[in-house]
Amino acid sequence: MSSIRPWRDIARRQSRQIMVGNVAVGGDAPVTVQTMTNTPTSDAKATIEQIRRCEEAGADIIRVSCPDVESTAALKEIVRAASVPIVADIHFHYKRALEAADAGAACLRINPGNIGSEERVREVINAAKANGCAIRIGVNAGSLEKDLLEKYGEPCPEALVESALDHIKILEDHDFHQYKVAVKASDVFLAVAAYQQLSDQVDCPLHLGITEAGGLLGGTVKSAIGIGSLLWAGIGDTIRVSLSAEPEEEVRVGYEILKSLGIRNRGVRVVSCPSCARQGFDVIRTVEKLEERLQHIKTPMSLSVLGCVVNGPGEARETDIGITGGGQGKHMVYLSGVTDHHVQDADMIEHIVKLVEQKAAEIERESQAASEAAE
Repeated sequence: MSSIRPWRDIARRQSRQIMVGNVAVGGDAPVTVQTMTNTPTSDAKATIEQIRRCEEAGADIIRVSCPDVESTAALKEIVRAASVPIVADIHFHYKRALEAADAGAACLRINPGNIGSEERVREVINAAKANGCAIRIGVNAGSLEKDLLEKYGEPCPEALVESALDHIKILEDHDFHQYKVAVKASDVFLAVAAYQQLSDQVDCPLHLGITEAGGLLGGTVKSAIGIGSLLWAGIGDTIRVSLSAEPEEEVRVGYEILKSLGIRNRGVRVVSCPSCARQGFDVIRTVEKLEERLQHIKTPMSLSVLGCVVNGPGEARETDIGITGGGQGKHMVYLSGVTDHHVQDADMIEHIVKLVEQKAAEIERESQAASEAAE
């Protein structure tokens, strides 16, 4: 409903653009949302099923771990079944990178300085070039090189940035430029400072994340603070929320961060009150049910759920659909910010779900008509 105000504008850092499969990362491309599977990659069926759930949640790019030859052997089937680009996570064994590139991975997550000799590095880069693979340099505070730990004494922003620059130099010395970089840490302050420093020194796309962030609640808070503050400052081209939770939850949290900043919208943005003694219905349980029932909606739209008329009308004026609690189990429904009709308590959930589905279909029809008119 509401338009973007000037004080909401984010001046995004200018980065060059790379391609991860058919998905653009960096430049003026949308900030992409990533996640990583937790099934054994060698179990192609289980991995594909998990990828399907992540795709449904809106994942743009999905990473799978390739620690052994059984995993890279299954990768070709996984890539063929996926509708989004697949990133192969490689740690030290350069042959896994070669196998993953040949199997169709859109990107290799690998630190070139960790895979051995100059010849091995050259082989991996040549394989990436031959197969159209991008590379993600993944610097992590928990696995910094020994010489950097000796130099700096502990993980610090300068150490993470120096590690990233060392790996970048290896790629550029081999005339490879289709790369993005992450400098992750579980400490929010460390990660944010490292990204801030690196963003001033390179023009490549940056992959944001607070690594090992924790469980669904704690990890969401840490990620929202770290990733959110960087995005607010215009830094970041693709994100992964690292949670001890199912990967589709990482995707949903990622979109919530982007929606909160007005960077990218997908699905229903719910505005709801924390509830109090004035509430005319059980706000907490209502919102829980609505969020679950509306997960299938991909069309960007807004829904306000307020328990009483104190703030309800004001919030409803700013959302596509709104509901405020009334007396005797009778609640007011707002459509496009205007009071429209009442609904009884017993019918409220089903009624709101139906209204949201109808509104989503209407928005999609209007969007399609506008596209056809522009052609």
